[in-house]
Amino acid sequence: MVWILAFHVIFMVCWFAGLFYLPRLFVYHAQAKDQISIDRFKLMERRLFWGIMTPAGILTTLLGYWYLIVFLPNYRHEMWMHLKLICVLFLWIFHICCGVWLQDFSKGRNPRPPLFYRWANEVPTVFLVLIIVLVIVKP
Repeated sequence: MVWILAFHVIFMVCWFAGLFYLPRLFVYHAQAKDQISIDRFKLMERRLFWGIMTPAGILTTLLGYWYLIVFLPNYRHEMWMHLKLICVLFLWIFHICCGVWLQDFSKGRNPRPPLFYRWANEVPTVFLVLIIVLVIVKP
């Protein structure tokens, strides 16, 4: 079971790396003026989202679910676990929003200013702090 938890954490780190980096790429993409830069950002964003973030998010969730099934009796009534799962749900919503923004950029129709993505870049940090505090402190 320790292996499941270890790989859950490894894929969680990979997922968060993408969740931190993709909105930052969107900031630079929204500021780009030349076609070479725009094409480069489209490629980088697509590869990050589909090649790293999405597989890491899926594996994080599946391994967490597997771990939860094994230890469900221990966590069933723990409020911190319910709150953590709600945070993970919101992370998936943010992930999907990133996918929508990716599609907007790929079609050349981004309606948002760079400042929007600067603020969006902070969302995963908030959830990372919440999840780590919930799992370690178990308030």
